[in-house]
Amino acid sequence: MSKDDETPTHRTNFLEATIEWLIYTSRWLMAPVYLGLIAALGILIITFFRELYLQAPQVLTMDETDIILLVLTLVDLSLAGNLVLIILFSGYENFVSKMEMAHKDRDRPEWMGTIDFSGLKIKLIASIVAISGIHLLKIFMNLGNYTETQLMWYVIIHATFILSGVCIAGMDWMEEKAHEAHARYAKDKH
Repeated sequence: MSKDDETPTHRTNFLEATIEWLIYTSRWLMAPVYLGLIAALGILIITFFRELYLQAPQVLTMDETDIILLVLTLVDLSLAGNLVLIILFSGYENFVSKMEMAHKDRDRPEWMGTIDFSGLKIKLIASIVAISGIHLLKIFMNLGNYTETQLMWYVIIHATFILSGVCIAGMDWMEEKAHEAHARYAKDKH
């Protein structure tokens, strides 16, 4: 084989390796997004404590409905914070890099490092449905402030979130069954 025959292959392999390296390292472009989620979590914490600070002095004079609305608001903010954490941890570990520091820590949450993209979608939609449900409950606690049309749309939107969650779970279940059937077929073939 002459030197001329080796050159195109070498260039192709070098070009291919360069492209693959570029694609592989491009995952780090998501790191600033996850740092932004840390800032979003900080905003949620500030909002949580601002709400608590503004409402706490009035607790003794609040009626039962206002107290429940305050608690629902705080729970809503807490769920939103949990959602941000799930996306932050799972997204970083699934798409950027493993967090070695977290894997060595004995206080590491059990779910961390075990949620794949499918599990992340399910947790995400479940959190959205929970947040939407709490928001809908807050609306029902103040029915007088909303028109029938507004109530109808809030219920439709919440039902859409629920239906979306069921559809996503169903698609994941069908995909899992298809993988199992393919694995059985491949095993039986050999």
